[in-house]
Amino acid sequence: MSKVSILQPQGNYSSIPLFSGKVSAGFPGVVDEHMEERLSLDQLLIKHPATTFFAKVDGDSMINAGIYQNDILVVDRSLHAKDKDIVVALVDNEFTVKRLRQRAGKVWLQAENSAYKDIIISGESELIIWGVVTGMTRTFR
Repeated sequence: MSKVSILQPQGNYSSIPLFSGKVSAGFPGVVDEHMEERLSLDQLLIKHPATTFFAKVDGDSMINAGIYQNDILVVDRSLHAKDKDIVVALVDNEFTVKRLRQRAGKVWLQAENSAYKDIIISGESELIIWGVVTGMTRTFR
């Protein structure tokens, strides 16, 4: 099961130069050497600063959704979770990240790794949707 540790954003970052062109993920393209815009990552990733938190992922239950060990999730607590959203949830007092599923009056948390079973929410389980995952960051080095 992928668990999360909650982190609160600290301070504001300055804007960083943004290439005016796109980087090709297929055949190499011409590099645009002009940086015409500036990008602030906090403005890009955080729409509601007062209700947004970061969560560090621990586990591999969401790898088929592109979420891996040590990724940092951007979690907005002001959003109403809907079917198929990726959410940070409290299940029986433990944080987890899963895809929220709702159908025909039933609610479950779906893992994105076939090695894990879905978490079926029944009268025996306590579920609190803590926030909706709106973005993610990952470091490579």
